[in-house]
Amino acid sequence: MARILACGAFLKNAACLLDTQAPDTPLWSAVHGDLSDPAACVTLEQSVQSLLAQAGDRIDAVAHDLHPDFFSTHLALRLVQEHHVPAVAVQHHHAHIAAILAERGWTQPVLGLALDGVGLGTDGTAWGGEVLRVDGAHFERVGHLLPLALPGGDVAAREPWRMAAAALQACGLTAQIEHRLSPVVGAQAARTLQTMLQRGLNCPQTTAAGRWFDAAAGLLGLSVRQEFEAQAAIALEQAAARYLQAHTLQVRASDWAVTPSGQIDLRPLLLSTLIDVDITNPAAVDEAAARFHLTLADALCAHTIAQAQIHQLRDVALGGGCFFNRILTQRIVAQLSHASLNALPAQKLSCGDAGLALGQAWVAGHVLVMGLGTEQQENMAVEHVKYAQTAI
Repeated sequence: MARILACGAFLKNAACLLDTQAPDTPLWSAVHGDLSDPAACVTLEQSVQSLLAQAGDRIDAVAHDLHPDFFSTHLALRLVQEHHVPAVAVQHHHAHIAAILAERGWTQPVLGLALDGVGLGTDGTAWGGEVLRVDGAHFERVGHLLPLALPGGDVAAREPWRMAAAALQACGLTAQIEHRLSPVVGAQAARTLQTMLQRGLNCPQTTAAGRWFDAAAGLLGLSVRQEFEAQAAIALEQAAARYLQAHTLQVRASDWAVTPSGQIDLRPLLLSTLIDVDITNPAAVDEAAARFHLTLADALCAHTIAQAQIHQLRDVALGGGCFFNRILTQRIVAQLSHASLNALPAQKLSCGDAGLALGQAWVAGHVLVMGLGTEQQENMAVEHVKYAQTAI
């Protein structure tokens, strides 16, 4: 038996206490919100103390995200010193898939589709469109979306016009950014961003599916700047739903490619459909939004199905906030089922970051079973985050 405290994610933070002898009944804190808010940090610390009290102040490990700068990571490392237990750093997307497995009591290796906005990867870059092979404490990255630039860093996640510019750059159209986007954001802003992308200034890379949604929404004129989280993705889904309610759509296999290294490349879709859509024509925008959803789903599934054959696996866990998108989720489940694979979406647990702590605790439980010591875990964490300062 082991009791593991998990400190959760940075966004929509919630902490979790998992007793491996009673894995069906984890203890949860409230959802605190984003840890960029000092009040959320205070309430997280209070919740952790409450969970510790419920555990009789006895825990066997503390799990946390790989990112070294999160308050939740700092809190976890302080707790391990106070309680003399190991710290287990868990990669964000590994935790998303693990949360699905923990909820279901799953014990066998699976493939996982982890689709969200951001999480620090083991290479120090920002991940979020991942195909993983997960086996307890171990995972292997077996595919991912083609990286896009994040011009301006984190601000790009709030301003889809920047991701539209990144998509143009990815397609070799950097020189068109100022001309295309000046009417939207002004000549100076568009010119500055074009220069940043041309020179690679403050433009870290991300594989995040959420940023691909932002890029599509920006290219289609559905969102310039977001007033709330996922506003662009919601607008894109609504446009796609309008089209699909009245039409069927045949996806073109030529609209994506997979490189030998496992990069899922949607640039053919951008070039064939999204970049040159007449954004003053609502019907054309809705059709393009629908084509984006179905093509993204089919491209991810095609690679996942190929990996399932390679690794002789039949089960695919679906984790990450992008699975709140019904069109994407339904298409992925249907495509996997058509290929005789078993799709495992979240059940009652949130597929997003609010459910992440359960996955962290589940992975930490497997680490304890493996007998990895604190020193080995610290060495793993150092290796994982050595480029973190430039990644996010």
